Amino acid sequence: MIPTKGERVDGLLDRTVSPALSQRMLKKFGLSNTILFSKMEEALKSVLPIAAIVFAVCFALVPVPVGALLAFVFGSILLVIGMGLFTLGADIAMTPIGEHIGSAVTRTRSLWFILLISFLVGSFITVSEPDLQVLAGQVPNIPNAAIIGAVAAGVGVFLMLAMLRMFLGVPLRNVLIVSYALIIILAFFIPVDYIGVAFDSGGVTTGPMTVPFIMALGVGVAASRSDSSAQNDSFGLVAIGSIGPILAVLILGLLYPGGGSEYTPVVVPDIENSQELWHLFAVEFPRFFYEIALSVLPIVLFFLAFQIFKLRLYGTEIIQITVGILYTYLGLVLFLTGVNVGFLPVGNYIGQLIGGLENNWVIVPIGMVIGYFIVMAEPAVHVLNKQVVEITAGAIPKKAMSVSLSIGVSISVGLAMMRILTGLPLMWLIVPGYAIALALSFIVPPIFTAIAFDSGGVASGAMTATFLLPLAMGLCSAVGGNITQDAFGVVAMVAMTPLITIQLLGLLYMRGVSAMKKNEPCL
Repeated sequence: MIPTKGERVDGLLDRTVSPALSQRMLKKFGLSNTILFSKMEEALKSVLPIAAIVFAVCFALVPVPVGALLAFVFGSILLVIGMGLFTLGADIAMTPIGEHIGSAVTRTRSLWFILLISFLVGSFITVSEPDLQVLAGQVPNIPNAAIIGAVAAGVGVFLMLAMLRMFLGVPLRNVLIVSYALIIILAFFIPVDYIGVAFDSGGVTTGPMTVPFIMALGVGVAASRSDSSAQNDSFGLVAIGSIGPILAVLILGLLYPGGGSEYTPVVVPDIENSQELWHLFAVEFPRFFYEIALSVLPIVLFFLAFQIFKLRLYGTEIIQITVGILYTYLGLVLFLTGVNVGFLPVGNYIGQLIGGLENNWVIVPIGMVIGYFIVMAEPAVHVLNKQVVEITAGAIPKKAMSVSLSIGVSISVGLAMMRILTGLPLMWLIVPGYAIALALSFIVPPIFTAIAFDSGGVASGAMTATFLLPLAMGLCSAVGGNITQDAFGVVAMVAMTPLITIQLLGLLYMRGVSAMKKNEPCL
């Protein structure tokens, strides 16, 4: 039914058709522009420390060609603009879409329908995740289509499991313990070459397209419940969804035995003038316009289907979501072009040069400093922080989340670089790390465990795959290590340590609450 002038639909605000629509939209767009500048300012503050560190290393430690530095600077500009557009788009489009679909699916009261939608959402969005496409090309002896299909199915199946857990009220800790125990056991039966790739795949699949939608989907489903644990269950979908890809690649390792893959060094751009600099980026724009279109298309199709049959949103909200999708699309194109063309070659080249130094151990503290700041340049991290503040009503401050994530990633990058220099097996760090994280889940509030395991997947996103992984690969090639065994695994390390630091934040939070209760006067 078409609403009449001034009529509200489903009790939701701003879904009216009225003569004042154009005025309201102008006001909204003015507000959006203000928010956009704020988002870009936040992105600039996130990127500047990374740029400063890279320049300090290039000027004081290793010589990097001027052309590569120019590409890095131009890539940084694209990254700032892209991150600003993406985070605004996630706020006004991706998050509302996920919440609307989550609520609509739950209202059907059909468990089979909910599980089917969860599988389709998880699979389709994962197939188009840009970081997965990059990782698939590096996996030895496994066809790209096989690994992408298996990883997508793994995310879909485990997203179904996450939804089923929410409805059955199974504690997240139990699912995590059983899943990671299975992963650790299975890892001992596959070739060593696949272990790092398997754990890395769990990180790259929870990238800038997947995280906002899946997290909002969880919020929408949890919002339909009124029990005391609904808030805790708002988180955890990303955590469980990232387990599926690890198991999928481990199983493929059994089906495609063998090992070794040829490493093709990244070519450092040789730029002599401004036109060559622009051409370097211009030739890559069409590729990312196409890839991101494939990434956004499944979400748009899902939204259109639910809009036609279930949601029936009207007026300014539809226009707002449409504009938000365009922001998201353009932001991701600029972001991924900047990091792939500008950041990736510089990261790889710096790793090679430092690896060739007599005191190449300096890569450990350098990596730790880069890790501390680089996590704040991940688009999905801003989505997670905003979600945490909203769901907990500010009880978990954004600053505390940011510092905890940065400390965790800093430690993980330092350990990853040390592992490359020493040849330490990845499992020697992964097994104790996950054991500590799972042990902490018994003594911290459940919401901190859910947020911590979600943050692991969120922290290991596009910046990790296109700067830290090339840095590790360049270092590994310089010291004569095995790329698949030693360099792969840095994403896995970045995904692991936040599980510990965020839960330690939970312990501090519990101690603070207890201290406040002791100081309360008796009535």
